Amino acid sequence: METWYYVVESIDGDYANLRRTDIASDELKLVARALLPEDIDEGSKLKYELMQYFLI
Repeated sequence: METWYYVVESIDGDYANLRRTDIASDELKLVARALLPEDIDEGSKLKYELMQYFLI
């Protein structure tokens, strides 16, 4: 079971751009906000584990 860490780079309507922080990567992942915790904002840190995102 893997755990990945992200930071919210930007929010655009119903989607958020996430950047991985546990590895060196400049790629952004576009994720529907419905899959993310409600309280996120730009700069929020997230943990992805067991197919769910958690605010940390």
